[in-house]
Amino acid sequence: MELDTILRKISHSKNPKRNALPVRERVHESLRSAVLSGRFNPGERLTEEYLAEQFGVSRTPVREALHKLESEGLIKALETRGFVVSRGSKDEVEELFELRAILEGYALGIICEKASEGLFERLSGMIEKADEALKKGRIDEVFKWNTQFHDTLHGLVTEKRRFHRLLVTMRKYVLMYRKDTLGNPDGAREAVEGHKKIVMALRLRDRELCERVMRDHIQQAKQGALQSLFGTRLEVEGASRKAGLEVGGT
Repeated sequence: MELDTILRKISHSKNPKRNALPVRERVHESLRSAVLSGRFNPGERLTEEYLAEQFGVSRTPVREALHKLESEGLIKALETRGFVVSRGSKDEVEELFELRAILEGYALGIICEKASEGLFERLSGMIEKADEALKKGRIDEVFKWNTQFHDTLHGLVTEKRRFHRLLVTMRKYVLMYRKDTLGNPDGAREAVEGHKKIVMALRLRDRELCERVMRDHIQQAKQGALQSLFGTRLEVEGASRKAGLEVGGT
């Protein structure tokens, strides 16, 4: 999506909470959301003048918002004028996905002990929708159902407040790389098949297996991101394969 189209949608947002914020915070929150959601591509250039024009505000709140984003590590200042959306180094991307594997693996271990048939049906419904979208080549819809699948699981550990906050924070940064993990048919297909294995593991109510299957799933996502960003792919033998949780199409 073109930058001006993205900014036009942001500037016309009807989000009441965001619109009630001071201008500099509103601009910061809008830009931060766009970066973290992957709507801005790594390396995309942002300038005060252009953003101020698109938001219909002066350059001062835009400048403050950009410097705050820089302090958060989401954008980098250019030696010439302007900023670019940051792309993490290979080590940073690996670190993020390793952390995600630990957190989401632990979360699934908690969930497996209280998972209901209703949950299995909800998750399976999302997988079916993603499968249909994949067959039609609608990768944006695969993004949507993939995100909803993980968000549903995250919502089942809200009683562990500190842990849940860590999950939510980590998830925001991971979304920056969703185009790199799901942006091609192979990556999207691996994600859908991984979700099928997660539901199969949950049905077995084996906590250790659930944790390992989720970690495998995140490792696959990490491989996709590394391949897309750096041309590097590592082969990992999955716990799901060892446990016989193979499904058709893998």
